[in-house]
Amino acid sequence: MKLVLRGHHLLCLKGFQGYGYDEEFTKNMTLINSKRKQDDTTVTLTSSPDDICSACPNLIGDVCENTQQNDEIISMDREVLKKLDPSQEYNAVKLFEKIDEIFNTNESVSKICFDCKWHEKCLFYQKLSNNR
Repeated sequence: MKLVLRGHHLLCLKGFQGYGYDEEFTKNMTLINSKRKQDDTTVTLTSSPDDICSACPNLIGDVCENTQQNDEIISMDREVLKKLDPSQEYNAVKLFEKIDEIFNTNESVSKICFDCKWHEKCLFYQKLSNNR
């Protein structure tokens, strides 16, 4: 199984607990979250629409909602991808273990997660906030 994931979605998947923009998006996110936990899954990284975005009602062409929102999302992707090698294909399980090592404090995700509209429901962000 192969997945294509945006940089910031690596963090979103860690904190996902079933909320989404609509039912189709939530089903897709649940499926991808399950696949990323399988040892035979590989992940290619991107800073453009990915397998999660494909079911997002806010995606219009290759732009999320509007240009400003899209620019903010790309910036979040870049913050994550600075810590990884986007040219490499990763084993999904090992990639998410690496994410745990790299993004393990509130400070390490502050530029990525703080302004996210999901951070109050995100288990990943909540865990980091509780470990201060």
